[in-house]
Amino acid sequence: PGCWKHRLCLVPVICLWAQGLSRIMRPDDANVAGNVHGGTVLKMIEEAGAIISTRHCNSQNGERCVAALARVERTDFLSPMCIGEVAHVSGEITYTSKHSVEVQVNVMSENILTGIKKLTNKATLWYVPLSLKNVDKVLEVPPVVYSRQEQEEEGRKRYEAQKLERMETKWRNGDIIQPVMNPEPNTVSYSQSSLIHLVGPSDCTLHGFVHGGVTMKLMDEVAGIVAARHCKTNIVTASVDAINFHDKIRKGCVITISGRMTFTSNKSMEIEVLVDADPVVDNSQKRYRAASAFFTYVSLSQEGKPLPVPQLVVSVRLRHPCPQDSRQRRCSCQSLCLVPRGQSGAPAWPLPGPVTSGCCADQARARRPEGRPEGSMPVGCGWGWQTG
Repeated sequence: PGCWKHRLCLVPVICLWAQGLSRIMRPDDANVAGNVHGGTVLKMIEEAGAIISTRHCNSQNGERCVAALARVERTDFLSPMCIGEVAHVSGEITYTSKHSVEVQVNVMSENILTGIKKLTNKATLWYVPLSLKNVDKVLEVPPVVYSRQEQEEEGRKRYEAQKLERMETKWRNGDIIQPVMNPEPNTVSYSQSSLIHLVGPSDCTLHGFVHGGVTMKLMDEVAGIVAARHCKTNIVTASVDAINFHDKIRKGCVITISGRMTFTSNKSMEIEVLVDADPVVDNSQKRYRAASAFFTYVSLSQEGKPLPVPQLVVSVRLRHPCPQDSRQRRCSCQSLCLVPRGQSGAPAWPLPGPVTSGCCADQARARRPEGRPEGSMPVGCGWGWQTG
């Protein structure tokens, strides 16, 4: 400290683990209106994060490992990306704990005809290093050297906050989404959708479990179907609340990605997406929850202008513990929630109009002031191993 040569030598230690990816957006990356799928962007973000974190975790002599995605913090889609533009994805390691790595990722889009660049996405991802000899074993992470003491302290606070949120949301792990016959228009059941996918070699790492980016892309596709069914218009991803990856998905599993509408404001929709894995070739393991998240979509006109969103009509009420905004943590009381859970034998009372009050509606508004996402919602438990 105090020596300019010493300060300069600290800079490469952090910048050494910066990663950039670039590629042009093609028609199969976008929807019918030419807007790039949010899932395509999420997949590129995860690829950059996986490369940088795996490189860092193998930077010292020791047991070789691969970094697996454990959690994605809130991701905002600041500006839409279009076919023909070049996406530049850059990532940097900003904090390491004993068993996890925090990576900050930015996405820029470039119009190669005009040279104009704009920031489209910012995301924070957490990875854990898994041994190549035993992918159920979490290894220790090599430390990074911080240029300022404040950087380490701020990173530790972020780490403790995301760890606490994972621990507080285990109770949602058993929730399921079941189909409803002949649902009424604009209800949760009317737009809810599911996608069944067989995990193949192209979806997986060299070590036999699915890339986190592949899972996120499928989750965004399902959320997009739910939003399109509800609005019948062009829709785009506006933001994604924290995505928790509860457990690994191995090659050969059949995964079911289910989505349902949970809240609508005048110009945005919140959609819950759950991922369940069924190891069909392994009788020793039962179906389990692999990932969960909340996506926010907006409806656009042909000119790209925001359109009003049809209000969600709720047809059933079921009693269950209510989710709570992450800043307030979970409440200690039981509340009536206005989101149907598809549980058999539960009481149902038809409601006359859209969701305008009640536990979930109030909390969704707290996360969505003035139609814009704010904060994150606890969704599911964390990894099945220690990530401290």
